[in-house]
Amino acid sequence: MLEKENNVVAPTVHYKTSRIKKNFSANWQLYVFLSPALLYFMIFHYIPMYGVQIAFKEFYANLGITGSPWVGFEHFTRFFDSYYFWRLLKNTLVLNVYGLILFPVPIIFALMLNEVKNGAAKKWAQTLTYAPHFISVVVVVGMLVAFLDPVTGIVNNTIVKFGGEPVLFLTDAGLFRHIFVWSGQWQSLGWGTIIYLAALAGVNPELHEAARVDGATRMQRIIHVNIPAIIPTVVILFILNIGNFMQVGFEKVLLLQNSLNSETSDIIQTFVYQAGLLEGQYSFAAAIGLFESVINIVLLITVNQIARKVSDNSLW
Repeated sequence: MLEKENNVVAPTVHYKTSRIKKNFSANWQLYVFLSPALLYFMIFHYIPMYGVQIAFKEFYANLGITGSPWVGFEHFTRFFDSYYFWRLLKNTLVLNVYGLILFPVPIIFALMLNEVKNGAAKKWAQTLTYAPHFISVVVVVGMLVAFLDPVTGIVNNTIVKFGGEPVLFLTDAGLFRHIFVWSGQWQSLGWGTIIYLAALAGVNPELHEAARVDGATRMQRIIHVNIPAIIPTVVILFILNIGNFMQVGFEKVLLLQNSLNSETSDIIQTFVYQAGLLEGQYSFAAAIGLFESVINIVLLITVNQIARKVSDNSLW
């Protein structure tokens, strides 16, 4: 029996090895182009995962990662039992769900823009919506501060001219989420639109011609031709968004945050920054960050499995 198994397994392994070598020799140029990306992820994403173990240790810089004593789940328990845990979790989830609700906005805008027949107007609209994507977060926050200033801001000056009272936008905890999410939507609208427009460009024109012959209206062609054509792209981007569900725009939140709006602007990532970099609680901050990453991984795998069963489109 053992001899038979060896006779079966060995040729299979040899065949696979020779096939890999043959594939590499035939496409070595592609592997060379791929190597910088592989090296980047290996050096900056996979090798640093070795340091995740400090989440289970009481890290001391003089002892190093390996020499620091193990404490198990002590840091996780401390975070879960803290009075600020539920506020941080709630604010993080609310901001992400709010942003997820607006996920269809670029899709709708791309479908609308795809129906514009005037080429100049279409290019102008694309440029106008795509330009904010290249503006840095610091500049965007600076613009928000300037526009929403209660004394000199254009928004409050307009409100006053119409007989209203100035609104303290940046110090109102109830308005923080709206300002954060909608300004982010304005900045990312053009990028998302271009991706969907590229998918719409691949729609076979004969499908539209056949729909016109059958008497379909423009709206019917959008619903029955365009939308089904971009569903795979929509599903993939939605799964990727879910994979970053707990990753709120940390820099933007930190720049917009102040003591008056902290009730709704305190999120897990800003707390990690405060605990880890400002207070030097590296193990505690690593435990919180690991908790956040685990939630993202679970959500990514779950949504990917659901998408594969429901729509036959998934990341893997």
